[in-house]
Amino acid sequence: MIGIFDSGVGGLSVLRETRRLLPAADLVYLADQARAPYGERSLAQVRSFAEEITDYLLSRGALPVVVACNTASAAALRHLR
Repeated sequence: MIGIFDSGVGGLSVLRETRRLLPAADLVYLADQARAPYGERSLAQVRSFAEEITDYLLSRGALPVVVACNTASAAALRHLR
């Protein structure tokens, strides 16, 4: 399963393109609308949110996890890797 997350629904374009390129792939999308927008949050908060969501997706069998959120990518991608 491929996990994809964003702070909202903007990452749905990533989900659509992934579906187009990999039509047989099992995909799961998580939109963290409860804590959006991420742009107003501290670096530590965004990093914590991204780690929490990534851990959740991994625990459900997602591999890889795609960070479709620009703010989360900038704040946490290196840490998540």
